[in-house]
Amino acid sequence: MSHALALTGTRPLLRASLRQEARGFAPWIAAVTALSASSILAYAFLFPDASDRKALAAAVGGNPALSLIFGPARDLSTTEGFNTWRSLALGGFLTALMAVFAVIRASRAQEDSGQAELLASGVMDRSTRLAVAVIQTGLACLAVGVVSCLVTGLCGSAWADAVLLSATFTVTGLMFAAVAAVTAQLGSDARTASTLAVAVLGCLFLLRGYLDSMDFGDWVTWTTPLGWMERTEPGTGNTWWPLLPGLLLAVVLLAVAFALQARRDFGQGALAPRPGPARGTARSSFGLAWRLNRGPLMSWTAAFVLLGVVFGNFSTSVTDLLTDNPAAAAVLASGATTPDALVASFLVTILSLIGIIAAISGVQTMLKVRSEEMEDRVEPVLAGAVGRPSYLGSNIIIALTGPTLGVLVAGVLVAVIAGTADIGVSIGDVLLQTVATVPAVWTATAVSVAVVGARPQVRIAAWIGVLASFALTLLGPTFKLPGWALGINPFRHVPHVTAASPDWPGLAWITLATAAFLTLGLAGFRRRDLAR
Repeated sequence: MSHALALTGTRPLLRASLRQEARGFAPWIAAVTALSASSILAYAFLFPDASDRKALAAAVGGNPALSLIFGPARDLSTTEGFNTWRSLALGGFLTALMAVFAVIRASRAQEDSGQAELLASGVMDRSTRLAVAVIQTGLACLAVGVVSCLVTGLCGSAWADAVLLSATFTVTGLMFAAVAAVTAQLGSDARTASTLAVAVLGCLFLLRGYLDSMDFGDWVTWTTPLGWMERTEPGTGNTWWPLLPGLLLAVVLLAVAFALQARRDFGQGALAPRPGPARGTARSSFGLAWRLNRGPLMSWTAAFVLLGVVFGNFSTSVTDLLTDNPAAAAVLASGATTPDALVASFLVTILSLIGIIAAISGVQTMLKVRSEEMEDRVEPVLAGAVGRPSYLGSNIIIALTGPTLGVLVAGVLVAVIAGTADIGVSIGDVLLQTVATVPAVWTATAVSVAVVGARPQVRIAAWIGVLASFALTLLGPTFKLPGWALGINPFRHVPHVTAASPDWPGLAWITLATAAFLTLGLAGFRRRDLAR
C-alpha cells in the first residue's frame, strides 16, 4: 500500500505546475523550431545551384571551428543535410538547457524559496515534486520534438528526416532532464545544482565538438551521449536505434535521482556548503559582491583553463584538417586564399567563441543582482551607508572583470600552444588577438547591465547580447545576412590583428556602445523602485 502511494498528489500538482510553467517553455520551443524550419526555408533561396552549395561546403570546411558547435557536415548538397548540420547539435543543446532549468526550477528551487515546505504540508509524498518536475519537463521536450517536426515538415522537409531530427531534440532533453534531477539532489541550493548540470552539458558538448573536429575516426562519437544523437544521421543515414541508449541513460539517471531524493535531508544536498565566518567579513559593497560571486568566478576560471587547453590543442591540427578537407583543399589550390589566412580566421573564430562563453558568466553575475533583489536582500544593504551607484557599480566590476580574466586565461594557453606549433602564427599574434576580443565581451555583458538596471522585469532580455553575438557570429554568414545586420554583433568589429590593415576603429565603436549600456543601467537602477 505504501508503495502505491509513493507519488501521492502527483496529478493535481502536475496540473497546477503546467498552468504556471507552460508559458515559460514557449520561447525554447519557438527557438528550436525556428532553427530547424529556417534552415529548410532559407536553403533553396541562399544556395540555389551547385556552385553556391560547393562554396558553402568550402566555407564550412575552411573553418574547422564550426564543427565544434554544429558537428560534422555530412552532406551540404541537400536541404535535409544542411538542416541536420545546422540544427542537430545546437537544437539539442538548447533543448537540454531548457530541461536543466525546468527541472531545477520545479524541484530544488522550490526548497530554497520555501514553496516546497508549503506543498509538503498537504497530502503529498516527498518524491512527488521531483516526479512532477521530470514529467512536465518531459512533456516540454516532447512538445519541442512535435512542434519542430510539424513545422519543419510543413516548410518542405522530408517527413522521415524531420521526425528523426526532432526525435533527437526530445531525447537529448530527456537525458539532461535526468542529469538535472541528479544534480538537484547533489547541490546545496538551486544555483549550485544548475551549475553542476550545465557544467556536465557544457563539458559533453565541448567533448563532442572536439572529437568531431579531430580526425579520430567515426567510432569516437560513440563515447559521448551527444555523439549518440549524431549517429542517427537524419537526412543521410536515418538510423533510429542510437536513440535507445539515450533513453536508457535517462531511465538510469532518474532511478539514481529518486534514490538520492529518498535519502537526503529536506533543503540539503550531498555537497554541503562550507559554513561562513561567525562574524561578517565584507566591509564594502565590492567586498559583498566578491563574496557572492567568488565561487562561480573560480569555477569559470577553471573552465577557461580547460577551454584554452582544448582549443589550443585543436589549433595545432588545423592545417592538417584543412588539407584533408576536399572543399578547403580546392580553395587553397585555386589560390583564392592562403593557409596562413585560414589559420588566422580560425583563431579569430575560436577566440570569439571563448569571448561569447565568457560573457555568459558576466550575465549570470548581473542576474544574481536581480535574484538578491527579489529575495529582499538588497534593500537592507541600501538602507545603510551604501548608495545605489556603489552597490550596482561593484557588481558591474565583477561582471566585467570575471569574463576578462577568463578570456585572457584561455587566450594565453591558446597562444602558447598554437604559437609553438609552427602553424603560421606567433604567440604575440594570438595574445594581441585575445586582448582585441575583450571589448566585444564587455559589450555583450553590458546589455545585461542595462536590463537589470533599467528594466529587470524582462530579465530574459539580459541574454540578448550573448545570444545575438552567438547567432550572428556562427549563423549570420551562413545565411548571407547584410552587413548592417552582421554589424549588430560586437565581435564583428574585433580587428584581425594579422591583417594588412586591422580595423582598429571598430573597437572604439563597441567601447562607446558598452559605455552607453552601462550608463543606462546605472541611471535606471538609481531611479526605479526595488523589486519592481
